[in-house]
Amino acid sequence: MARGFNKVVLMGNLTRDPDVRYTVERRAWARFTVAVGYSWKNKNGEFQDGADFVPVVAWGPLGENCGRYLKKGRPVLVEGKIQTRSYDATDGSGKKYVTEVIASDVVFLGGRKDSESSSYDAPATGTQRGGAAAASYPDDEDFGKSISEKGFDKGFSDDFPMDFAEMEKNGGNPEADIPF
Repeated sequence: MARGFNKVVLMGNLTRDPDVRYTVERRAWARFTVAVGYSWKNKNGEFQDGADFVPVVAWGPLGENCGRYLKKGRPVLVEGKIQTRSYDATDGSGKKYVTEVIASDVVFLGGRKDSESSSYDAPATGTQRGGAAAASYPDDEDFGKSISEKGFDKGFSDDFPMDFAEMEKNGGNPEADIPF
């Protein structure tokens, strides 16, 4: 059989708090749904909004961290793979099929939300690579800094012909100074 490629990247908001459970072997897993919004033009030329609701499963420490730090409405970026599985329904109605994303990385976006505040207080910088890292939030000195002030616009020279700062000078046109 030929080898395939299965990679998914989603960015959206949680529709509910993650549900963390444990297997018989005491391995943690979290289940949550990410709402991914989009828009399109209808036949009258008017913009319409919609959303896809994608089920996500995170295993091990990644699942525990998702359960600990994520809440309903929280923006996240999920990286993983699509998996389809089947099971026999308990009510005897036959085989059921489930398609879900198995997360390999979850990035907590938008910062930590205080329980007494209705706004996010600081942008999150930590990612959850396979559950190995704990969530980290920057000090107040990082809050409100632009992408270039934080240094996130550098380091792409191997992959891109210019960095983000140069692209902004060219009016956002990435092809303005391509040397070929």
